[in-house]
Amino acid sequence: MQVALSQAKEAFDQGEFPVGAVLVYQDKIVASGRREHTREQKESVNEIDHAEILALRNFLALDADIPLDEIIVYSTMEPCLMCYSTMILNGIRNIVYAYEDVMGGGTTLPLERLKPLYAEMKVNITSHVLRRQSLDLFQKFFSNPENLYWKNSLLANYTLSQ
Repeated sequence: MQVALSQAKEAFDQGEFPVGAVLVYQDKIVASGRREHTREQKESVNEIDHAEILALRNFLALDADIPLDEIIVYSTMEPCLMCYSTMILNGIRNIVYAYEDVMGGGTTLPLERLKPLYAEMKVNITSHVLRRQSLDLFQKFFSNPENLYWKNSLLANYTLSQ
């Protein structure tokens, strides 16, 4: 999680939403990513370049012979529904995160109530690992008037009240 936090700090230092993610196999980092394209530049802002998605893309580009169900994903924020479903559809079954996403977190999705593809998946979720360190970054981000991403949202207000 410390490396994911470093990725999040790099994103923060670049004015991006401070989320970092790393993929670990047998105690070795095999890929990483940090949130991109959250700055208010209309030509590049998007909701696709999340840290977890970029880390997974980086891993898949390696074409490594590593079983995805043995990888552990460490993320500084609870994966959103898009990231969560993308990871589990790709075979990842172990997710660790620092700070809960009260607005869009996807890890509480009741898989067993969905169609068979999802209902039969068993996913291990560990929450609040180094939560305070991650929360500090998000509080700095939302406190900065120059950062407009999700400003005045449920997530921003919740984060600033912690």
